[in-house]
Amino acid sequence: MAIVQKSKLTRDLSISLLLYTLPVVAIYLYFKLGNGVITDSHITLPSFLQFAQPAFANIRTWGLTVFMLVLGVIEFGAGLYDDQWTGEERKIDIISFLAPKLILPPVIAFFSLTALPYLIPDLANSLSWVPFWGGFFLIAVADDLTQYWYHRLHHQVPFLWRFHRTHHSAPYMGMAMLSRQNFIYTIFFSQIYLTAALTYLGLGLPALFVLVIKSFITLGAHSSIAWDKPLYKYKVLHPIAWVLERLISTPATHHAHHADTSGDGVGHFKGNFGNMFFIWDVIFGTGLITRKFPKSYGIKSYKQEEWYAQFLWPIFKSKKEGSALAEGVFAVPLKQKEESISPSPVYYEQAQS
Repeated sequence: MAIVQKSKLTRDLSISLLLYTLPVVAIYLYFKLGNGVITDSHITLPSFLQFAQPAFANIRTWGLTVFMLVLGVIEFGAGLYDDQWTGEERKIDIISFLAPKLILPPVIAFFSLTALPYLIPDLANSLSWVPFWGGFFLIAVADDLTQYWYHRLHHQVPFLWRFHRTHHSAPYMGMAMLSRQNFIYTIFFSQIYLTAALTYLGLGLPALFVLVIKSFITLGAHSSIAWDKPLYKYKVLHPIAWVLERLISTPATHHAHHADTSGDGVGHFKGNFGNMFFIWDVIFGTGLITRKFPKSYGIKSYKQEEWYAQFLWPIFKSKKEGSALAEGVFAVPLKQKEESISPSPVYYEQAQS
C-alpha cells in the first residue's frame, strides 16, 4: 500500500511539473511564432478589459468583503445555519475573519516591498513584457495548483492536518466559516507569496484579475446557497453543469469535501481539494462528482474546542478531554471501520494513553 501511494504521489508531482510549464511554453510559442516582436499591447490590458480594471481593483480592496458580508446576512436571514452558529463557533469564525485582515497585509507588504527587492533586486518588473493573457494563464495555474497541493498535503500528512482541522470543524457551510482557519495555516499559504513574487516581477494586472475571479469562485463554493442546483435540475442545463463541475469548484463538489463522513457515497473529504479549479482533482483522480449535498458537515470527533486552541494550535492547546488539539495527542494509522472519525484520509485522532 505504501509503495502504491508513493508511486501515485511521484506520478502526480511529475504531472504537476508539466502543468506548471504549460503557460511558459504557451508564452514562448506565442512570441516564437510572432518572430519575437513585442508591442505596447503586450504590456497593457486588452482594450475590452481596460474598463474593468478600476472595478476589479475596488472589488479586490473592499468589494469582496462587502459581498461576503451581504451573502452572509442573506444566509442567516434564510435560516440556513439553524441553531449551529453559537458559542465557540461564533468566536472562531469572527476571529478567523478579522485577524488575517489585520495581520496579513503587513506581512505581505514586508515580503513584497522589502524581502523581494533585497533577494532579487534586478528582477523587478522583468516579466512586464508578458501579454495579459499569458500572465493570467501563468498566475491562474501557479497560484491555484500550488494551493491544491498545499491543501491536499494538509489532509494527507498527519502533523499538517491539525493546522487545517479548524476549517473542517465547522458543522455548517457558509460565509461564516469561509475564513475559518488556524492562523499558522493561513500565514504560510504558499500561493500567497508565489503570487506576490509574480506581481513583483511585473504581472500585477493579471494577478488582480485572477485573485478576484478566484475569490468569487471560492465564495460561491463555500456558500450555503447552492447556486448550482438549477444546473442539475433542468436537463437543458446539464451540458453547462458537466463543464462547470469539472472546471471549477461548485457548492456540490466542495460541500462534499466538508462532509463528516464518506460512507454515504456523497461526502468526499478524501478528495475534492481544488479551490478555484476542480480540474486538478479530475487530473489527479482525487475528485468525486455526485451532484448531491451531504446531510451533515464537520468532524464526528469534534469537541467544540476553545477558539484560541483552534486558531493558534500548537501555541495554545485545548483543555477538552480527548481533543486532537490537547496536550499529549498523537495520530495513529486509520482503521477502515473508523474512517468517518476525521477528514484525514490516512489518519484519525486519538488521545495518548
